[in-house]
Amino acid sequence: MERADYERLRWRCIRRALLELDITLTRFLDAGFADLSEAEQAAFVDLVALEDHELWYLVSGKEECEGDLAHFAPLVEKIRKCSVRLAD
Repeated sequence: MERADYERLRWRCIRRALLELDITLTRFLDAGFADLSEAEQAAFVDLVALEDHELWYLVSGKEECEGDLAHFAPLVEKIRKCSVRLAD
């Protein structure tokens, strides 16, 4: 991913309506995004395009990735693990 695209993505992660989501996504972007494959990075871009509450329910574990969102499950699991690791 080119630097300009990364900066736009970072801005999308920071400018969320929910502070918890802002923090979670930005921390993951800083700590885990570079380790993702190109396909996973593209999936992350699609994931952050979701509406804030829907996305928060997924990354917080209040809901699971099912149906149309099932393809996000491995990525959401990585975000959850990163959040727990960073919180320790």
